[in-house]
Amino acid sequence: MESTRMDAETLRRLPKAVLHDHLDGGLRPATVVELAEAVGHTLPTTDPDELAAWYVEAANSGDLVRYIATFEHTLAVMQTREGLLRTAEEYVLDLAADGVVYGEVRYAPELNTRGGLTMSEVVETVQEGLAAGTAKAAAAGTPVRVGTLLCGMRMFDRVREAADLAVAFRDAGVVGFDIAGAEDGFPPADHLDAFAHLRRENVPFTIHAGEAHGLPSIHQALQVCGAQRIGHGVRITDDIVDGKLGRLASWVRDRRVALEMCPTSNLQTGAAASIADHPITALKDLGFRVTLNTDNRLVSGTTMTREMSLLVEQAGWRAEDLRTVTVNAVKSAFLPFDERNALIRDVVLPGYDAVL
Repeated sequence: MESTRMDAETLRRLPKAVLHDHLDGGLRPATVVELAEAVGHTLPTTDPDELAAWYVEAANSGDLVRYIATFEHTLAVMQTREGLLRTAEEYVLDLAADGVVYGEVRYAPELNTRGGLTMSEVVETVQEGLAAGTAKAAAAGTPVRVGTLLCGMRMFDRVREAADLAVAFRDAGVVGFDIAGAEDGFPPADHLDAFAHLRRENVPFTIHAGEAHGLPSIHQALQVCGAQRIGHGVRITDDIVDGKLGRLASWVRDRRVALEMCPTSNLQTGAAASIADHPITALKDLGFRVTLNTDNRLVSGTTMTREMSLLVEQAGWRAEDLRTVTVNAVKSAFLPFDERNALIRDVVLPGYDAVL
């Protein structure tokens, strides 16, 4: 397997699984331009190629707060039923074109209510759009399964409301929950009521931690809030010295807590210095359950194929490493155990064998 030349087309055809991907960070540039014109929103440029370049340039600031601010324009075109239906459907089709067989898409419904939709209506609309995209992808011979994570914004006061929606829609495509937004100064424990509610209702959740803030945020997310996965988690390396794991790092590795790692995004926000030195490689080699993700495809100018290519070219990854992180992601997906096993057995492993 390792001797196969892994060019971009080979990598694109590999089956992939993405757990950390934001709906409002992955729109097509042309769609943003068309929807912005329809709603009267002013963009930095109305040329799709120039807009794509603007996003990447703005996101390369090395500052998480400025990175998050780039979402102003995508959110502006996601306030209507029409905008949500289109962006959700295209989201699925773009995953399918990238070789993704399982994806979890996350977004904060409270950020899509400026046009008069309720949070519940936002969720219903997005699920309708995702279903349309899934049907079209299957008809085209590129089936992909998509689950939804609802996010609460950690700096605002509607986190519990979003958690209630995750419970209400758990049988309608919502598979879990997350909190998003600026980490520093907004600890996850501020929302213990929401997490306690989710645990009582048997709804799994992940928490953004260990990106802009260090070990205390990871510890709090796991040991105080009860997260099953960690979004990013790159700062877990602060608890590893010369290959020796501290107590928190050991807990994360030994209990197979998935780390939703996003290399390109981490470079943009200053959480990592380079692809070659990104913690994902060292953590993989130490036996952590690392997963590979895009975070925000438009904002980072990336795809799962590109993330794989960067690791192959700049960090020396081989095909077996890519297969490992893909299997890791499916193992930690917020799906029933038998469905995860079937996805690995029937789709991921045969897909690698067929391509490589």
